[in-house]
Amino acid sequence: MQGKFADEHAVQYHIGLARNMLAGATLALLPGDPGRVMDLAAAVGDASPLAFHREYKSALARVNGTNVLVMSTGMGGPSVAIGLEELARLGVRQFIRVGTTGAIQPEIALGDLIINEAAVRLDGASTHYAPLPFPAVADHALTGVLLQAARELGVPHHLGIAASTDTFWPGQERYDSFTGYVPRKFQGSMAEWQALGVLNYEMETATLFTVARAMRVQAAAICGVVAQRVETEGVASQAVYKLAEARFQQVVKRILAN
Repeated sequence: MQGKFADEHAVQYHIGLARNMLAGATLALLPGDPGRVMDLAAAVGDASPLAFHREYKSALARVNGTNVLVMSTGMGGPSVAIGLEELARLGVRQFIRVGTTGAIQPEIALGDLIINEAAVRLDGASTHYAPLPFPAVADHALTGVLLQAARELGVPHHLGIAASTDTFWPGQERYDSFTGYVPRKFQGSMAEWQALGVLNYEMETATLFTVARAMRVQAAAICGVVAQRVETEGVASQAVYKLAEARFQQVVKRILAN
């Protein structure tokens, strides 16, 4: 793989990190929410904070003598793409999105985990890296490790395709927005994705997979279900969030322990 590597002490403009700060970490766990960073880092190892610039909060977790980076990406594809660009320059080669999602299939329960092997590219950021016919596909080996860990732990999980959108409301055909209006191109879209077997809506995975493939690095995604769109347009309680969070922390801790 060819790429532009940053100098050891050169701080990246957006994420506020330099190569020496990562202490050799080549794997990054990527939650969306900055508020989830320290909990996730502490759940998998000995955690120490690194930086907090814009939406990018970061920490190092020491796991069995190896450093793992945990860094938030905020919401949506553009910030994911920026994060990947700058982390790749610092030597990170494996990226695992650890987030939350809304299920669109009736058999998926709140608190279950979804491991996405691919994503429908309803985002815009990924098109700046590859044309739409190019698929948004996870790294098979990294995805297999997540899947095996979930099986070993007996955690309820599902493997399949996500629909990644740039918006939380119209792009996911939610009618509880300020105006209540969904443009015609999205009206009926959820039923179409359901019919095609798509498992969930979220806002980052297609960009993550496409950019990672374009940069020849590895990416995978595991998300906890905090909304069941077959039943309601709303999101679940904090108790469900905590359950989903505990489960994806378990899975990630398991893969790092092996």
